[in-house]
Amino acid sequence: MSQPSSSLTLGDLEMQVLEQLWKLGSGDVRAVHAALSGERENHPNTVQSALERLFRKDILEREKQSHAYVYRPRLSREALAARLIDETLQRVRASEPLPTLAAFVDLAVEQDPSVLDELEHMLLSHRARQQDR
Repeated sequence: MSQPSSSLTLGDLEMQVLEQLWKLGSGDVRAVHAALSGERENHPNTVQSALERLFRKDILEREKQSHAYVYRPRLSREALAARLIDETLQRVRASEPLPTLAAFVDLAVEQDPSVLDELEHMLLSHRARQQDR
C-alpha cells in the first residue's frame, strides 16, 4: 500500500489523469495516455509520473498485470472533494470553522445559484438522520 502525502495538492495533469480514470474505471499508462491525447500533448513517461504521484498520494490504487500496472481511482470525485475541503479547513481553521464553510457556500453559489436549494435539501436530510440516531 502507498504512503499518503501529508498535503494533498494536485496539479493540472494529475487532475486530468484522474478525470480520465473516473471515466475509464481503470487503465494502464497506455490507456490513460491515449485518453489524454485529445486534451494535451504528453509523453507516456509524463503520464506514468502523474499516475505514480497520484498513487503515492493514496488517490489511486494499482495492480500489476503482466508487465504493467493498472490504476483505478481509490476515491470518488465526491470523496476527493471532501478530502480537499477537509484539508483546507484544517489549514485555515481558527477556533470557529463557520466563516470558512460560509466561504465555500459563497463560492458554490457563484458557480450555480441553484446549489443553495441542493445544500438546503442536504442539510435537512443530514439533520433527519442525526435525529434518527
